Amino acid sequence: MPKPRETAVYTHGHHASVLRSHTWRTAANSAAYLLGSLEPHMRILDIGCGPGTITADLAELVPDGHVTGVDRAPGILERARATASERGLANVEFAVADVHALDYPDDTFCVVHAHQVLQHVGDPVQALREMKRVTRPGGFVAARDGDYAAMTWYPEVPGMDTWLDLYRRVARANGGEPDAGRRLKSWALSAGLTDVTATSGTWTFSTPREREWWSGLWAERTLAPAYAERAVEGGHATERELRAVSEAWREWGRREDGWFAVLHGEILCRKEEAAASGG
Repeated sequence: MPKPRETAVYTHGHHASVLRSHTWRTAANSAAYLLGSLEPHMRILDIGCGPGTITADLAELVPDGHVTGVDRAPGILERARATASERGLANVEFAVADVHALDYPDDTFCVVHAHQVLQHVGDPVQALREMKRVTRPGGFVAARDGDYAAMTWYPEVPGMDTWLDLYRRVARANGGEPDAGRRLKSWALSAGLTDVTATSGTWTFSTPREREWWSGLWAERTLAPAYAERAVEGGHATERELRAVSEAWREWGRREDGWFAVLHGEILCRKEEAAASGG
């Protein structure tokens, strides 16, 4: 039987604006729900590691352990390796992998972590099954994902609602689920995980610097080839409409009263200990 494999297209691509966002992420601002469960000796698998900033933070938090960062895009791993090298980390390595069919034995890792990954994959339940499979009994499966329909902002600049509707349509046409955050618990239960703690967390952008940064990212992403070509070729928007959405983001960023909140769903699942055999 052939192995399951990725069928979805990564909506964001690896444009410079996307990497600016990904390199901003830290274990503190993106994995706080997990950190209290870490111990210095743990072996961790970080799925969809991207440029490796969260991966490097996790490696620092398990100085007597080891972290493996994996991503489906080989090119981004050079950036991740550079991140780890710049921080002098010797307990981290990186490899190419597809979360639907991980090349690791059963019960390998103490923690298997995925940040902003399951919203972009073709079969998130299969992904969680694989995450569970390679987690040791008593270990943790951890995932955090955004939920686009739950994002909220002020003021209601014309064009921002168009952006949200358009993004959700493009992401789904690419095979993903942009409203993944609310579905994480359901997906985990469907994957056979039973000890599931579901929480939520937010990013908020409101200061002048935050507004400029966040709005600039999305203004650029909207016109970046990886997204724009899929939006136009898929019949979801015209180039003119994309430029209008991009300008709406910049207009929101210029507003002194601007405020934007990103809701994330989070799950921390403990894998059941192996049942003791009778004597």
